[in-house]
Amino acid sequence: MIILFDLDGTLIDATVSITNAFKKSFLENETAYPGDEAVISLIGHPLDIMLSKLNISDDKISNFVESYKNNYKNSHLETTKLLPGAREAIIMASEFAKIGVVTTKTSTFSKTLLESMGLRKYFKTIIGRDDVENPKPNKEPIDKALSNIGNFEGKKIYMIGDTKLDLLAAKSAGINGIGVTCGY
Repeated sequence: MIILFDLDGTLIDATVSITNAFKKSFLENETAYPGDEAVISLIGHPLDIMLSKLNISDDKISNFVESYKNNYKNSHLETTKLLPGAREAIIMASEFAKIGVVTTKTSTFSKTLLESMGLRKYFKTIIGRDDVENPKPNKEPIDKALSNIGNFEGKKIYMIGDTKLDLLAAKSAGINGIGVTCGY
């Protein structure tokens, strides 16, 4: 069995980290912050899509992304927490399945975060936005995770996530999708 987990809203609560980094990015780019609710409603999408939906013009998105990432990396380890039961679920799942992460967060931030929480060792692969050309809901991140895990033919495969992007990616990849209600 193989179980792939989304990260934000499925295993972790990074709301404070994300909204703070967005606020600072908007401030640094001299643009009015659209508010926490607007940002939170888009968590799960890649940064460039979030920013586009927050009415940032295409020619400014790369500046916002760079600013966001610099601000996020300075605080995410202190302000991100595991969701209740996540540690136990990860440990239990790793006892009977190969597990991985498929997220729109960068794999660098994801690996650092999971390492700091003492959980990195349980995951056979971590695929982030920076590892693929086409993020969720495209099937590419799932295909890449399965390729990294290897020997998945004939195994039951699940993608667990909190947004429709996770479930659409699972459907596109031809695997089982499980939606959780604890996230965004």
